[in-house]
Amino acid sequence: MAKQEIGIETKDGRAKAGLFRPAGTARAGVILYMDAFGPRPVLDEMAERLAGDGYAVLVPDLFYRNAPYGPFDAKTAFTVEETKTKLMALVSGTTQDMTIHDSEAFLDALTAEGVDGPVGVVGYCMGGARALNAAASYPNRIVAAASFHGGNLASDAPDSPYRKAASIKARVYVGTAGVDRSFPPEQSARLAEALRVAEVDHVIENYVGVGHGWCVKDHSVYNEAGAERHWKRLTMLFNETLG
Repeated sequence: MAKQEIGIETKDGRAKAGLFRPAGTARAGVILYMDAFGPRPVLDEMAERLAGDGYAVLVPDLFYRNAPYGPFDAKTAFTVEETKTKLMALVSGTTQDMTIHDSEAFLDALTAEGVDGPVGVVGYCMGGARALNAAASYPNRIVAAASFHGGNLASDAPDSPYRKAASIKARVYVGTAGVDRSFPPEQSARLAEALRVAEVDHVIENYVGVGHGWCVKDHSVYNEAGAERHWKRLTMLFNETLG
């Protein structure tokens, strides 16, 4: 799949994004919310795989307000103090509200590229919460939302997505690492209760034996079997909701 570099005008500037189209007419649009290490070839590969299933996939740079930055090595960035500090500043400086507002522009960008109608979203790591918050904020457009090793999905923070469960109309899938300090069992239970009370069609699945980041090839904890399981769940979700 050919990657098309586009620029998306937001309230705060111009976000770079990669758009990956299928060989034929796109079945629907998908937004892939990046992990903390930013857009890079491995995320392009993941978008290409989804495009191979017939979707037009948008991979926006959520950190565009701070560009240029990086690049970061996903295997070592959090073990080296200098790069860890830079990464944490990028993550904390790009708030959930910023990404929620940006997501309107992302959806408009898909429309402008001729990809209208229902959309699916998927996020990894920091992108997981952003995918769920996008689904809550744009329920008339987003019909499927997935999070993999997403952190703080039901934390005490005021912008934690579980607080917006009542606004979600999408089908939700959450895949969590067996042991993940950013999404411990008490948060999983809190999220499940919020989604159940809100009558959201959802699955929360625990991938026992894998670590935070297992889906993404350049992470130190990448797990091929777990990653393939994630692909099966994700493609099933999108096939059933996006057609």
